Amino acid sequence: MIPSPRSLRAAASNVTHKLLYGHVADLRPMSTVMVDDGSKRSVHRYRSPEGVVPAGPPVLFVPPLAAPARCYDLRRGCSLAEHVVNAGRLSYLLDYGPIGYADRDLGFEEWVGEILPGAVRTVSEDAGGQPVQLVGWCLGGLFSLLAAADDPELPIASVAAIATPVDIRRVRLAAPLRPLSWATRGMEVNVVNALFGGVPQPLVKRAYQLIGLDKYVLRPYAVLTNLNNVEFLAQIEAVDHFTNTMLAYPGRTFEQLYSALLRENALMADGIEVGGRRIHLSDVRVPVLAIAGRSDALAPAKSVHPLTRLLSGAEQVRFETAPGGHLGVLTGRSARSTTWSHLDRWLDEGIVRHGIRPSRREVLPV
Repeated sequence: MIPSPRSLRAAASNVTHKLLYGHVADLRPMSTVMVDDGSKRSVHRYRSPEGVVPAGPPVLFVPPLAAPARCYDLRRGCSLAEHVVNAGRLSYLLDYGPIGYADRDLGFEEWVGEILPGAVRTVSEDAGGQPVQLVGWCLGGLFSLLAAADDPELPIASVAAIATPVDIRRVRLAAPLRPLSWATRGMEVNVVNALFGGVPQPLVKRAYQLIGLDKYVLRPYAVLTNLNNVEFLAQIEAVDHFTNTMLAYPGRTFEQLYSALLRENALMADGIEVGGRRIHLSDVRVPVLAIAGRSDALAPAKSVHPLTRLLSGAEQVRFETAPGGHLGVLTGRSARSTTWSHLDRWLDEGIVRHGIRPSRREVLPV
């Protein structure tokens, strides 16, 4: 197609801005204040917009391992945290901090039994004793569900699990690895752990890029044909920044994931053993929202949907799908009108469930 004069002007403006400032995306993080700084458990409260008093049960964003906590705050204008905070919700972020060789012995016992429960209690206390609405992406969603199942006394109001697979047999990318893991009995994991104490950051980054190899190969063409689209260019920059800040996997956690999920598909069988006790998803009692991306290779809808059966003890289970891949379903350009809308309705219902008036934005008089 022949570009219009308007498209050419927009492209020229975007290229000029990129050359002068080095970027077109606004990557400033949302403003926060730290409310707790425990071991691998920094809890931050997002600052509300001026003149707005947040109401309703607090929201805690639970990140997965390896991915930076900024996954919920990808860029201004396409930030789930920004969206939730501006809606007048009291919002918090759990940050595990950097993962190094010294963290090689951290496993599910710490993440599910200590770190996340400690963050939940901190948020609840900071919010005046209210129960906490957990929002977890990928492994963050699984941690949230396991913590809720492991300790029904935790002040958890609900769980929203986004792109959280539970039936690994339905993940095509994992299919070639399953027979290998049984043949070697996980020896390759032991070698990696002995050498690096886990999966090092460069390998995590490359693995994530390989999952979307077709997009990386075609990226130069895509950028060239979208030079007039500042939103497209900004999203590319934000995803690159996200990928460049990926973190390492602790050795023990990687070993547990490899054994329990990849080899045994334990969530679909007898549950996961954590610290000598076995946790079953059927022990979750709080309402759960599960959202799957329609083009997600890491957590295809067929691997997420079994939550509707496994969460047999939950007060309510809702399953939704939305456009996007693994990261796109959480914070892609279309997530604003799909995933975030599902989440908005869910969090609004949580306000009603706890007897709080649904009007969230209370503007203070000047």
